[in-house]
Amino acid sequence: MIELKNLHKSFGEKKVLRGISFEVEEGQTTCIIGKSGCGKSVLLKHIVGLLHPDEGTVLLNGLDVSSLSQKELFEIRRSVGFVFQGAALFDSMTVFENVVIGMYEHGEKNETVLENEAKRVLSAVGLLPDISEQDTENFEQEWRILKFKKPSDLSGGMKKRVGVARALTGSPKYIFYDEPTTGLDPVTSEQIDILIADLAKKYKVTSLVITHDMFSVYRIAHQVKMLDQGLVRFSGSVEELRSSKDPVVSEFIERFS
Repeated sequence: MIELKNLHKSFGEKKVLRGISFEVEEGQTTCIIGKSGCGKSVLLKHIVGLLHPDEGTVLLNGLDVSSLSQKELFEIRRSVGFVFQGAALFDSMTVFENVVIGMYEHGEKNETVLENEAKRVLSAVGLLPDISEQDTENFEQEWRILKFKKPSDLSGGMKKRVGVARALTGSPKYIFYDEPTTGLDPVTSEQIDILIADLAKKYKVTSLVITHDMFSVYRIAHQVKMLDQGLVRFSGSVEELRSSKDPVVSEFIERFS
């Protein structure tokens, strides 16, 4: 479980978080919505220990993130997969290298282990066939083609899937998505939403999704938190969000639907 308790953060005179408190239940997909600059990305950086709060507590796996040593942070981050906005693939690396870079940096150098994990996660995101349903020769042929592709060889949707595959390596307990459908056409956006929902169900991961895309929220969210002026303006289910009478919430929904 992720727990935020009375979180405050300022940058100079600018107060970004003004006392945010909420929980993210295990196995659920929680969407964080709100206007640009409301603190969504700052919130995410606190959860993984990239920023420390001025006041308040972030608990991840029951541990106070801001009190952990660098070694402890390094270990706890292994339970988190991160899908960056725009996929954030390294242009000079192949698909294989992009997917396993985290494992490699954590000390795994065995080529067979790295290849097997890459095959597993790329199958999970639909870029390779399910090996259990395909003959080995066909699977290996498709793997050899995909393995050496560069990001420039991929469509926007494929890049996003590679980014999700990278986040899945090591079987994380949590996956954080930062604007996963930004820049994608409606059809591809829906496919990515379906992927997020399928992975959450199949692997029972806890997903935290920052998004402006209300169609995505409706498709994937169990819970929704809306930030406004550094506070939680709304917290509830998709059904409760739709029926909210709060004018700020209603305006946001209308603007981004």
